[in-house]
Amino acid sequence: MKKIIALGGSNSKNSINKTLAVYAARKVETAETTIVDLNDFEMPLYGVDFETENGIPENAIKLNELIASTDGLVISLAEHNGSYSVAFKNTLDWLSRIDIKVWKDKPVLLLATSPGGRGGQTILASAKAYFPYLGGSVTADFSLPSFYDAFVDNEINDAELKNELNEKVKIFEQHLLAE
Repeated sequence: MKKIIALGGSNSKNSINKTLAVYAARKVETAETTIVDLNDFEMPLYGVDFETENGIPENAIKLNELIASTDGLVISLAEHNGSYSVAFKNTLDWLSRIDIKVWKDKPVLLLATSPGGRGGQTILASAKAYFPYLGGSVTADFSLPSFYDAFVDNEINDAELKNELNEKVKIFEQHLLAE
């Protein structure tokens, strides 16, 4: 059985992106899912002076090891003012100090959602362009608009969107099994 990580790119305790990542990851029938909550890996704000004085935080090392031990990642990104959430960007910054190939050349199912009608499309496009530089093999991507209307009772209630996500999960799973 393959091992994957489901990660929401936010430190919100009620992260809709974490909810979407877990939902999508659980659709991968050939994998065991580890849910990563950024709150369990808190790190100081990245800075060269801090790193010089204190080194790499233990939580960055632990998360790096967890990523290395898995076969793929399902990541759903929160969009804050058109970019990554500060918590996610800070995590990326620390992880890249350990290994610029943050995602270890593993398959990534990249997702985004938001309460609004664009569903995090701006950050999704940005991450699709940026993740390959960080060793992320983005196999498929999906945006869920209007989360609170589209995701009810732990399910996507729009048949077209649900089918689209299911197809993206299948593509991801094919890449995962090819590894």
